[in-house]
This record gives sequence, structure tokens and C-alpha cells, in this order.
Amino acid sequence: MSSWALVADVSTLFFDIGGVLLTNGWDRHSRRAAIDELGLDWEEFQDRHDFVADAFETDAIDLDTYLERTVFYRSRPFTQDEMVDCMYRQSKRLGDTLDFVHELARSGEYVLATLNNESRAINEHRIDEFGLRDIFSVFVSSCYVGAKKPDEEIYRLALDLTQKTATECVFIDDRALNLECATSTGMRTIHFESAEQLEADLAAVGVTR
Repeated sequence: MSSWALVADVSTLFFDIGGVLLTNGWDRHSRRAAIDELGLDWEEFQDRHDFVADAFETDAIDLDTYLERTVFYRSRPFTQDEMVDCMYRQSKRLGDTLDFVHELARSGEYVLATLNNESRAINEHRIDEFGLRDIFSVFVSSCYVGAKKPDEEIYRLALDLTQKTATECVFIDDRALNLECATSTGMRTIHFESAEQLEADLAAVGVTR
């Protein structure tokens, strides 16, 4: 499903990363998989994670501090490097969306940017591992701007950083609440379900590869 007001040509596309281009880097499912693999107590870890998650995703604490507070507050049978490797391995390509967006970037017709919640360490790993600098010219990530979706502040920062009007922009995300809050700024939105559906919805507003 999609929503937009056709009042201006689309010049700029904002993409969520986790759930659209890649699997979620460190959401509940990813964390559970890593914690189970390492043999940690899930409830104990999750309780500690909840206390520091916002600070981690807005770069108020770094990866070392996050791990010290959630895992390495006592001795473990694995190293921090092994823990980090396990975290990073949760990130994988999600279907064909990345290939489609890469083609949009090669067209040179649009400003492409990310708009995502992510810690600095995981965000930069994903940028490097999946070649996102070759696609996106702006990274509006919570770790860089100190604001998170669905707070309206991050959408307004995205507009400020790109110097675009809201009606020129389309925001693509897989979560309804994030889209609802983006709509309040005047952005058009697409609720991502698949690469094929995304391509069709973008074509409906004149965005083609």
C-alpha cells in the first residue's frame, strides 16, 4: 500500500535499510539468534539491552560500552571479537531490493538517501559490507543525527540535510508507524512488502530505473 499527494515531481528517495534492503541488523529476532548461538541467557541480556538501546542507536555510547553493559560485565567463554562477529553475521541481503535500488542510483535521476535507526558500529559495517556508499549520497542514520524514527525530528532533519521539500520526497519503510510519522511532515510514503511491489509503487509516481 502507498500514499502520496501528487503535487511535485519526485527528486529524492529515502530508504529504511533493515527490513527493506537488508535484514534487520540488531532487532529482537537478530539479537535472539546471536544470543542463542553464544549460549547466553536471553532474558538477562534483553533486560540489559532495553536500558541502553536508545543510547546505543543514537551514538551516546559506543559498541565497546554497549557490550560491557549487556554481555561482558562478567567473564564469558568467548571474546568480544567473537561476539561482534556474531552480531555482524545477522546482516544479510533481503531479496532483490538492493539490486533494484542500485539501478536507480546508476540512472543519476534521483537523490538516494537512507533513513534508519542503527548503532554506529552496525551501520558502518553494513555500509561497508554491502557497498551502500555506491548507492546512497546521504545517510540519515540515528547514530549520526541523534534522533530516531518514528520521532518527527528525524524526518525534518532528513529534509534539512537534503534541502528538499517534503512533497519532492518518498520514504520507503516496512513499518506502518514510521510511515505515518513521515506523512505528518508531508512526505509521500511507500509501505515496503517486496521488491516487485516497490518498483510498481515507485513507477506510479514516475520513478523508474
